Amino acid sequence: MQLRGYTVGDFDRGAPRWKEGAWVLVKFFFFQTAFPWPSALRCALLRVFGASVGARVVVRGNVNVTYPWRLTLGDDVWLGEEVMILSLAPVVIESSVCLSQRAFLCTGSHDFRSPGFDLITKGITVRGGSWIAAQAFVGPGVEVGEGSMVSAGSVVTQNVPPRTIVRGNPAQVVKQLA
Repeated sequence: MQLRGYTVGDFDRGAPRWKEGAWVLVKFFFFQTAFPWPSALRCALLRVFGASVGARVVVRGNVNVTYPWRLTLGDDVWLGEEVMILSLAPVVIESSVCLSQRAFLCTGSHDFRSPGFDLITKGITVRGGSWIAAQAFVGPGVEVGEGSMVSAGSVVTQNVPPRTIVRGNPAQVVKQLA
């Protein structure tokens, strides 16, 4: 691996640089702060920058969304304090989903075997009625099945079947739910 020659290659940020710059400023003042701005304001700002945001969405303090134009939030979604959504690829969070404090949805990685440390991006989908507990990591290309739970601190690199509890690093199925 030679990082000296690293580039993002043909990665498309999905928006012009001015829009990305404006988002960084808005994110700094309204999202990455402990000041209790109302969720309605944060949701409105996400929409202004291209996110699809459903009804009754809660966005707590210090939430970090990289590119809101690649984010879809259903109805009744909760994003807890310090949630990180690295949206280099589309992130779809369906209705009635809770992402607890410091959960990290990461759509990007690198091919460490390639000389250029090539960027790899794959979307993430969290199906309705699921819970991603505190400090869990969900990696690129993962789909969390409907009604599932990712336990606190888990590292999820494979799809989670519907109505399943997973736990650990790497996350393993603990229990099937009725």
